[in-house]
Amino acid sequence: MSAQLTQVLAAIDAANAKDPAQEDGQPAALIYGQRMSAEQERLYPDASEPLQIAARGQHVERWKLERSTYPEGRTGYLAWRKAEAEHHAEVVTQLMQKAGYSAADTDAAARMLRKEGIKRDDQVQALEDIICFVFLKWYFAPFAAKHPGDKVQRIVEKTARKMSADARARVLREFDLPGDLASAFAS
Repeated sequence: MSAQLTQVLAAIDAANAKDPAQEDGQPAALIYGQRMSAEQERLYPDASEPLQIAARGQHVERWKLERSTYPEGRTGYLAWRKAEAEHHAEVVTQLMQKAGYSAADTDAAARMLRKEGIKRDDQVQALEDIICFVFLKWYFAPFAAKHPGDKVQRIVEKTARKMSADARARVLREFDLPGDLASAFAS
């Protein structure tokens, strides 16, 4: 691991350690970033440094833009998500510039975090696949327990549509999903 990469990952962790939300007695954003890195390493062990950084920084300082400050409903949710992506990209870009990364590398990480080129850019798609695996592995069961079956089915279908064909096939091999949920990954 390069000194630059070590510096940026440590800076992202330091920022995420300030998350007031706790999970298992630790800042939730810090745990999320570590889970993202673990899945990135498992799914894409030869990932570029910008992809490694984008994975760790996917939710950097997420708590700073509260969902409640945006209108209710889908339009407000999408506006919040877009603002979050911009914020994550800005923070990561600043950290990468401070560590001496090139403009090309910082731009690549920012594009991934803004999800520009999903389904067209392999690096952006790789990040999206990592995000979906983290959701399925650590956050899906608690989500499903709180929502009705039809909403769970819709979320699973949306998740599957975001993933690459290889990632969907891997989900079917790695997760024991009930038939109606598994069918979303079969296409």
